[in-house]
Amino acid sequence: MSPEFTEEPVDIALPPSLKATRRGAVAHLRLARAEKRNALDDGAVFGLEAFFIGLPEEIRAVVLTGEGPHFSAGLDLSEIVEPRDPFLAVQRLQLWRRAFEAIQFGRVPVVVALHGAVVGAGLELAAAAHIRVAERSAYFGLPKASAAFFSAAAVRSELRG
Repeated sequence: MSPEFTEEPVDIALPPSLKATRRGAVAHLRLARAEKRNALDDGAVFGLEAFFIGLPEEIRAVVLTGEGPHFSAGLDLSEIVEPRDPFLAVQRLQLWRRAFEAIQFGRVPVVVALHGAVVGAGLELAAAAHIRVAERSAYFGLPKASAAFFSAAAVRSELRG
């Protein structure tokens, strides 16, 4: 097999919930929490931001996928604890905004392959990509925002002011 088709690791520190490899100039970033339907937690979001900000110069495109039967079921609800500190909630929203903007406004095109659940924050993550390809199993949802949950997409537009 020629070198450009050999899969090799991308040298960026990532949490266990993300895996990154590359083939030539194309990086492949995988959401790797199949046991939680690839639900996004703060660690994964920090990792997304670090990955897209720290991409090596020779990377020209990124393919984003989810391991297991689902792309992403959205926010990991186990991270939501009571009582809520409004200051910490705003910090979390800013983190998510920065991560999604690093994808949307980054220096390389991002193609996302969607399958199974693409819900809530998972849908917002997919929306930050430049090209979205869905297989037949993909289903989409943006659960109604309540006083307890904030939509990162809505917050992105609100914080830009």
